[in-house]
Amino acid sequence: MAKLRNIFCILYSVLCILSANAEIAFRGAWIATVANIDWPTEEAVGNDSLQQAEMIFLLDSLESLGINAIIFQVRPTADALYRSEYEPASHWFTGKQGEWPNPTSPAGEEIQMPYDPLDFTIKQAHKRGMEVHVWLNPYRVNLAKTDTSMICADHVWRKHREWFWEYNKQWYFDPGLDVTRNWICTIVQDIVMRYDIQAIHMDDYFYPYPQGGKPIPDAKTFAKYPRGFTDIAAWRRNNVNLAIQDIHRTIQECNKNVQFGISPFGVWRNASVDSTGSATTAGITNYDDLYADIRLWIQKGWIDYVLPQLYWEIGKKAADYEILAHWWANEIKRANELNPSNNVKLYIGMAPYKLEGAPSKTPWGVGNEISRQMHLNRTIPEITGECFYSTRPLLRNPRHVCDTIKAIYSQEKENSEYFLPWE
Repeated sequence: MAKLRNIFCILYSVLCILSANAEIAFRGAWIATVANIDWPTEEAVGNDSLQQAEMIFLLDSLESLGINAIIFQVRPTADALYRSEYEPASHWFTGKQGEWPNPTSPAGEEIQMPYDPLDFTIKQAHKRGMEVHVWLNPYRVNLAKTDTSMICADHVWRKHREWFWEYNKQWYFDPGLDVTRNWICTIVQDIVMRYDIQAIHMDDYFYPYPQGGKPIPDAKTFAKYPRGFTDIAAWRRNNVNLAIQDIHRTIQECNKNVQFGISPFGVWRNASVDSTGSATTAGITNYDDLYADIRLWIQKGWIDYVLPQLYWEIGKKAADYEILAHWWANEIKRANELNPSNNVKLYIGMAPYKLEGAPSKTPWGVGNEISRQMHLNRTIPEITGECFYSTRPLLRNPRHVCDTIKAIYSQEKENSEYFLPWE
């Protein structure tokens, strides 16, 4: 009976999709490396042969579902999962920051010497017709659970401590400094110039999420470099605005074919504080708490796509997926109508990890919430893509979500024009 019910749900989802209007051209998945969330596993840390085998498994599995793009995290904590002359090798894949594993060669696979995780992943992804969006964290230097003893001797944090401040046991580049923007743009330029990528991608970590009312320690920077601002919140938003503009400009100067995408927290502002915000009551918002004015970036065309993280269920009181999907769609529609040359695209970030082990009698534990959301996406023309966080939980196939995704994408594949020719 359970198998019949699952088959019925999948067939119903496909029929719903075929009757909808929107074309989902971007079908992505995040591959997170921080804390070894998706890749490499802890067993593969420092073992390039096993790492490559794991990456091939992930890409093969995603390809089988119909995924055509990966968002690959290569700068989780001001470090590098690629060959960089500016920042050290990440300890998340080497075991010790700044040290590279000795190269070996897995059976049947040729690798460049020395091993470069990003180069390897790009080549493997492109073989499978997948785009590679390189995911960078702009400001974070360490996680609260990793003390600074793991930061290697030649890290910029040790050379220029005046560029950084500490908040909730984590160190961050100070966004109020010109040198911070310059450093980030140097990193972006280096990647865009040397790797065959399709996009630079950043997520929701700009200013840190508020922790227990602790103040952000940037008062001295504000006093020294106010740039005409008298309100520190407006000044912080301007700091991030300047960074986004500079990164966009850097990418365009290096390679106009490389996109710039942002995956923000799902709520820009609540309508209770701004009538143009969404009908939500989120405890955190981009504009007021993270100082990320995503709406402005869309309107100005400083980004090529926005991928809001709508990690809530349809009908959630504080942050309803359906309400937010329509809110972001209306923002994109309005911005692109006002300035058609922008053509900012809207993709939706989805959370299959919430299906895993979800308690019964909850929206995530009763049915396949991702199936419902995919159906909804296809009724909103402005939504032209979706992306799943993250790869490992997705591939464990909670509540048969992989079966649903595969069935839906197999029906749409014939109409997709998203794939690009690879050189």
